[in-house]
Amino acid sequence: MRIIPTRAWAATALFTAFAILPFLADALDDSYLVVIATRIIAYAIAALALDLILGYGGLVSFGHAAYLGIGAYSVAILSRAGITDLGLHLAAAIAGAAIFATITGAISLRTKGIYFIMITLAFAQMGYFFFVSLSAYGGDDGVTLAQRSTLFGQPVLESDRALYYTAFALLLGLYLLAVAITRSRFGRVLTGTRENPVRMRAIGFSPFRYQLTAFVISGCMAAVAGVMLANQTNYVSPAFMDWHRSGELVVMVVFGGVGNLLGAVAGATVALLLEEWLSILTEHWPLLFGVILVMVVLYSRDGLSGLFRRRT
Repeated sequence: MRIIPTRAWAATALFTAFAILPFLADALDDSYLVVIATRIIAYAIAALALDLILGYGGLVSFGHAAYLGIGAYSVAILSRAGITDLGLHLAAAIAGAAIFATITGAISLRTKGIYFIMITLAFAQMGYFFFVSLSAYGGDDGVTLAQRSTLFGQPVLESDRALYYTAFALLLGLYLLAVAITRSRFGRVLTGTRENPVRMRAIGFSPFRYQLTAFVISGCMAAVAGVMLANQTNYVSPAFMDWHRSGELVVMVVFGGVGNLLGAVAGATVALLLEEWLSILTEHWPLLFGVILVMVVLYSRDGLSGLFRRRT
């Protein structure tokens, strides 16, 4: 009974901090804080999406960066065609991710364990090399966006603050959606499938259908993150969907706590902040980050969320 109000308090504190950050940046006269925070929010959305299937469905996907790339290239391709509206960019990204996730998920979910991991990785790499081959969009070098997405025909998102609050609104909305999904009957069946798929079949549920649906929803959420990343960087390249990026997303989820949606958001936030701070100290910052990650995981199997619960 104590965990629920504690988690609600933690969520309120974290999202309030995100909400007031631009004002803190103004007080410190440091506009870069808003830029890096927008990047953090985009990755938090992607980590949230991955945790939906990893933490609740037990599906370890090593190809989730593919959906980041689909979202990012939706912005680039439509913008090149003269379509700059953010709503259309999001719709195209979600549609593209849904199609890709349905096809790849229907195949991948017929396996399990290490085979599932490798197949998701293989599909992501196929997507990576597909976009590398698109010479019209810079191939391996990528393409620079002429402008950010527009809202109702207006270049509102050219303002870093407006882009930040748009990304924040999407994060908050998707977090609430993910919470609703995990607390619903669908979410309980998905969790039951993770624990004992044989028993779920015995009582009349089809694990494959629930896992595939969750896989598609997760891919669509990650594509939204890709749209935000493309706008934040004004640049799109196949590197968005490289397997290293998928590994980073898994690390963020593990760092924050698998099976804890707020932990996924916190994990992405802390991981990227550590990356920024440690890179200032030394060019060998990945080594220090690895040591910190190992210490957190050894001390708490639930990552940062587990450490937080011990302190409250």
